This record gives sequence, structure tokens and C-alpha cells, in this order.
Amino acid sequence: MRSFLRHSVMSLLFSFFSLFSASLMAEISVAEAERLSADLTPLGGEKAANAEGTIPSWSGGLAQPPENYKKGDHHPDPFAEEQPLFVINSDNMSEYEASLTEGHKALLHAYKSYSMKVYPSHRTAAAPERIYAATKKVATTARLSADGNGVTGSVIGIPFPVPKNGLEVVWNHILRWRGDIAERFIAQAAPTRGGDYNLVKFHDEFFLRYSHADMTDEKLNNTLLYLKQKVLSPARLAGGILLVHETLNQSKEHRKAWVYNKGQRRVRRAPNVAFDNPGTASDGMRTNDQFDMFNGSPERYNWKLLGKKELLVPYNNYQLHSDKLKYSDILTPQHINPEYLRYELHRVWVVKATLKEGQRHIYKSRTLYVDEDSWQILVVDQYDNRDQIWRVSEGFVINYYEVPTLWTTLEVHTDLQAGRYIAIGLDNEDPMYNFDLQRSEADYSISALRREGRR
Repeated sequence: MRSFLRHSVMSLLFSFFSLFSASLMAEISVAEAERLSADLTPLGGEKAANAEGTIPSWSGGLAQPPENYKKGDHHPDPFAEEQPLFVINSDNMSEYEASLTEGHKALLHAYKSYSMKVYPSHRTAAAPERIYAATKKVATTARLSADGNGVTGSVIGIPFPVPKNGLEVVWNHILRWRGDIAERFIAQAAPTRGGDYNLVKFHDEFFLRYSHADMTDEKLNNTLLYLKQKVLSPARLAGGILLVHETLNQSKEHRKAWVYNKGQRRVRRAPNVAFDNPGTASDGMRTNDQFDMFNGSPERYNWKLLGKKELLVPYNNYQLHSDKLKYSDILTPQHINPEYLRYELHRVWVVKATLKEGQRHIYKSRTLYVDEDSWQILVVDQYDNRDQIWRVSEGFVINYYEVPTLWTTLEVHTDLQAGRYIAIGLDNEDPMYNFDLQRSEADYSISALRREGRR
């Protein structure tokens, strides 16, 4: 009898704590979801302007292309006639300290030649109506998996438009809308301290399964997206191909990756394409999980939501995106050319990532600044084991208004200790992103990878 009673009590306690744990990860209420058609934007940002009027209200974003645009063009700048409101440099930065990230303060301290041109703010982020509808639908069903390394009950939409913790914000970035498919031809450069560089050129394809209009939980089958990246140049690297199958619930299965090695003419598994292993041809200037500002499993960090702040961040960087520029115009010693950069005041979610006890990563902590309107990470401060800022990552974004989606036109990761940086996504001298690529899931199979490598 005592054994039976002890078992019953333990079962009740287990049930209680299971329910308690589930409540910590429970989806938001219907009433909270209704805010997405009231005081919040359809993706969860605050609709209203700020008190000073320096951040405008959101009125739908840039949902249609301008008249002077045609598909295949580099995107004309809707704000080309605007002049900077002011310019921040190392001499006057103390006047604007409250609106600067720690990383931008460090950049201004480190380089006399670095400056920030600040322009009027425009809330251009937009997405299709079906993404808005899906976000409202999954807002009441999405939840984190038991250990936070995955998401359940969510397809197509942003899972946590009213986030309760830092991990939900991170997953919103990972699952944000970027179109159904995208193809791009880009260059990467990691200049020396003196400014010398060699371009590495890539052909990337993103097959973003999660957001497809016909997607269901069953059909998703835990595969979030496919990425295929082929090196086009230089000759010593050309022909290498990386294929990634990214998983949604990383508690069940980590990402699967393969590489085609042209020298060996064979495909092999690539288990190290994750975390702090060096990125492809990056000269050790970035980690794998810095690609796309942050990607992959969040399992090695604790993620604390610090709230929302009004900060100066890269936004509407159409000038940097222009096909009137050469790569040599952008790639200057120690940091990219500030002449072509645009910063605006926006509300961002601030998330502090701290390495878990017993886990390993070259970054002891990171601070993420995430756009409230799109869930795109705009800036990341990365700290070393001495708690000193080591690298500052910036995502220079535009609205690809033919989709529409807000996404980076260039990522830059600046190493303050080395006096160098790496720029990923240079496209000024290359064809524009193609969001109408015709591909099937079979094109991202291992057999397809083998066939492409041998052609």
C-alpha cells in the first residue's frame, strides 16, 4: 500500500510540474493575438509612433515597388533625395550615446575614420497578407520545445509575435519571412589591415520550406529550409558545393550538411557546419552561426530578453545596394566605407545571450538587436572570454519590395581586435536576387548534389 501511495504521489507531482513547465512555454491567449490587428502590426511591432515622433507609425510598410523599378534591377532608393539629419563620429558621439549600441560606440572609439550618417526613419518592413494571417493563426498554437531548441505548432507565420522571453525572439528571427525561394550571386571579402583583399564569389540558393503557402506540420517533417552554396571563384576553391538541410526542432535532430569536394569528386557529410566553426572561405573572420546574423541551434546559450529600446541601426541601405557602386568603393581598410551607410532610429528588441555552463563557443556572450517590424537581426555585439567586445556584426537591410520582404543586402562582421572585417553579400557588380527561381525539393537531395558536382 505504501509503495502504491508513494507512486501515486510521485505521479501527481510529476503531472503538476509537467503542467507548470508547459505553462511557462504556453502559447499566447486569443486576446493577446487580437492585438495583431489593433495596436500591434501584423507581425508584432508597435504600430504607433514614438512619443517624440522621431520613429513614425507603421502604415503598411513598403508593400509595392516604385514606378521606376522592374524585376531584375538593383532596387532604386525611395529616399534618394534625403539628406542626413546629422553625422556621428568619435568627436561628438557622447551627444548620442543613449541611442548607440555598445558595438557602435566601440567602432567610433576605435576608428577616427568611421562615422554614422543618421537619416529620417522609415518603417518600410512589409510582408504578404498570407504571412500576416498565418502569424495571427499560429500565435495561439506555437510554443517552444521542452528545452527551447525547437518550435512546435507553427508553420508559415512568425511563431511568437508577442514574445515572452529571449529565446522566442531568436526563433522569430530564424523563422522570419524571406520569401519562398531566393537565388543570389554574391561576393565575400575579408580585407587585410592595409585594405588588400581577394573576392570569393558564391551562387546561393535558399529553399525556404517553412513559409510555403501549402505547408503543414506533417508536410514540414522537421525540415525548415534547404541551402545550397556553390563557390564560383577563385579557381582554387571553385566547384565546391555546400548543401544544408536545416531542422525546425533541433531537439529531435540537428542540421544535416554535406559538401561536394571537386578534388575528390565525392560528397561527404559535414557535421562541423555549425556553431563556432569557421565559415566558408572566411579567413577565420566569422563563425558558421554568424551567417544571416545568427542561425542554427540556440542550445549553447541562455537567452535573456532585456526589453525594447530606441536605437540607431542600419536600415533602408539602398545606397549601399546600388549597382552604381563598385566593390572597391565599399571595401576600405579596417571598416567598410561609411560614406554609403544609412542609419535610422528604430525600436529593437534587445536579447543577451550568455554561454551555458559546460558549453563551448569562442563568444562568451552576444547582444542581439532585433527589428520589431520584421524580426531581422540588425546588429550583434560579440564578446570574448574577458567580457570585451570582440566583433560587431551589422545587417544592412533593404525592402525587396517585389516580394515584399526586409532582408540584408550586405552583412559586415568587424573584428575590433584584428583591425579587419569580413563583408558577405556584395552584389553591386552581380545579378540581383531572384525570388522566382523554379526548383523542387528533389533539387536539394544528395543525389542531385552529386550530379551537379560532376557536371
